[in-house]
Amino acid sequence: MNESAVFWSRILTEVTLSFHIIYATLGVGVPILIMIAHWVGIKNNDEHYILMARRWARGFVITVAVGVVTGTVMGLQLSLLWPNFMQVAGQLIALPLFLETFAFFFEAIFLGIYLYTWDRFENQKKHLLLLIPVAIGASMSAMFITILNAFMNAPQGFDMVDGQLINIQPLVAMFNPAMPTKVAHVLVTAYMTCAFILASIAAYKLMRGSNHIYHKKALYLLMKLGFIFTVATVIIGDFSGKYLAEYQPEKLAAAEWHFETSENAPLVLFGVLDDGEIKYAIEIPYILSVLAHSNPTAEVIGLDQFPVEEHPPYYIHYFFDVMVMIGMFMLFVSAIYLLAIWRKWSFIRSKWFRFIVILGGPLSVIAIETGWWLAEVGRQPWVLRGYMTTAEGATTSNHVELMLILFSILYFILAVGSIVTLHRMFKNNPIVKEIAKRSSKGDV
Repeated sequence: MNESAVFWSRILTEVTLSFHIIYATLGVGVPILIMIAHWVGIKNNDEHYILMARRWARGFVITVAVGVVTGTVMGLQLSLLWPNFMQVAGQLIALPLFLETFAFFFEAIFLGIYLYTWDRFENQKKHLLLLIPVAIGASMSAMFITILNAFMNAPQGFDMVDGQLINIQPLVAMFNPAMPTKVAHVLVTAYMTCAFILASIAAYKLMRGSNHIYHKKALYLLMKLGFIFTVATVIIGDFSGKYLAEYQPEKLAAAEWHFETSENAPLVLFGVLDDGEIKYAIEIPYILSVLAHSNPTAEVIGLDQFPVEEHPPYYIHYFFDVMVMIGMFMLFVSAIYLLAIWRKWSFIRSKWFRFIVILGGPLSVIAIETGWWLAEVGRQPWVLRGYMTTAEGATTSNHVELMLILFSILYFILAVGSIVTLHRMFKNNPIVKEIAKRSSKGDV
């Protein structure tokens, strides 16, 4: 085993995933929002919502292009960085990888048709139908790649004899215990994150002085959707906690710094570890027992039931805390916004509140990042839980550091290029100019 190669392989994989997940999240969530905006526009005969769909679709193409590149890189790195894992598990993960590719092509074909037929349909309902396979393909693509991740957490559908897999059943492997909660959580958080990202853009435009009804309508629609998806995320998060308690109790215990098996387990937020002792933490009585078993007095398995070498890194506790706190904060902000709309409170038009909404976009991205770090680092020391450690699955190459530098340069170029392209695209076509253009054609 080359410890240096293992370390740098993990770093490069983490950098790649952290960059890719931003564009992948946009790729999954934005099509749903485009479809909803387009449908609302048709239902209410409101050209502002239809224009939202059109503008979001243009920006979506850029993020899809970058997502394709980083997704391809991730597939390449599976073979380059984790060859032993691929040699053992390749026969099982080939099916979800193939289905993910098929789902992407299904999405891409209809996306192209949708984009280039905006002015070809007199009946917008027929045009909207083209977007349904785009949204389905995007979500199915995420589902299949998440199934691969779920398999790594809860491997099944095979027997292992002398380090080789026999009696391989790919469908059994795909429908593993981790699949339902992981897939649901990934999809709903993607929808939620994209709603808050686009809402932050609308709030930014309003805070900068634009008083156009387009941005007000966009903000209202997106905050409403953000609230709905955040509530769904909280519910699915509860199911995820119960899954961990039953199938991966060591991950739940490490995330909660639950070192000793006990009843009436409290939820521990933040704090520091000082020689094994938790200090300065916020403890909420009984909540961990409720999260794990829906019973405030239930026993929750602690890290004392597992060998120390199988403990996930304790710092995943902070990933869990950040993810949960941001989620609850955005639930509160979106709920306050909708309540204020209903009660006609004027403070939501203030700069300070719009600034909070603007922060919701980057905060939601941070929540997505910390959620994935929790999922991946929390599986350590396993790459295939219970069967193969990360060290056993990694390459022994001495050139991973060079790969890290080269791929980091690629990601930097992609990030800068996509940001500059999106900025110029919408700066050169502001909403006022676009509405005026459509009005001159008689479209509005």
